[in-house]
Amino acid sequence: MSAAVICIDGPSGSGKGTLCQMLALELGWHLLDSGALYRLVGMAASKHQLSFDDEAAIAALAAALDVAFLPGQQGEPSRVMLEGVDVSGELRSETTGNLASKVAVLPAVREALLQRQRDFAQAPGLVADGRDMGTVVFPEAPLKVFLTASAEERARRRFKQLKDKGESVNIATLLEEIQARDKRDSEREHAPLKPADDALLIDSSELGIEQVFARVLAEVSARFPAS
Repeated sequence: MSAAVICIDGPSGSGKGTLCQMLALELGWHLLDSGALYRLVGMAASKHQLSFDDEAAIAALAAALDVAFLPGQQGEPSRVMLEGVDVSGELRSETTGNLASKVAVLPAVREALLQRQRDFAQAPGLVADGRDMGTVVFPEAPLKVFLTASAEERARRRFKQLKDKGESVNIATLLEEIQARDKRDSEREHAPLKPADDALLIDSSELGIEQVFARVLAEVSARFPAS
């Protein structure tokens, strides 16, 4: 690694995205939202009118992807820039998700994105948000955190999030989706969701994000004194 890296892994809804933004903002470090990369590759491939059967061309695009993740100010979401354009809103659309699924099955693209993720490790440091940051992408990182919460609590958080946006949702359905996703993520052959052997395990089910932040920041101060 060419710079200090903090890995925050865990399932969806555990609070890792918010935690990563808070850490990046506090430390003045770069931020990597690894889960967004496949969506961005799909968007870029579509923008440049590449055939989704052209694995080599899309892999080359992925390797040179012009993307930046900018942490938002306190209480604001992070912004995602693709080729200099803010695509934060478009990134989470159903259309973009479908594009992502087309490129994610291409082995050469996965390999290209592995190196692309590692390239985010630049001075003064990187906060990496994902599911396999500590186990696959940055196995030598000096600080790895695995942040989790019960499926019930994560469903509750997601329910509130969607209701606040005015969407009609069913919490029982959300819980089923979260449990199914956890099962897929933890049982997949390639880079399954699991804590690194040396990860700090934090269950945020009954913790506020400020409590989690304080605990991780204390670890950062101990392991990165200059930070």
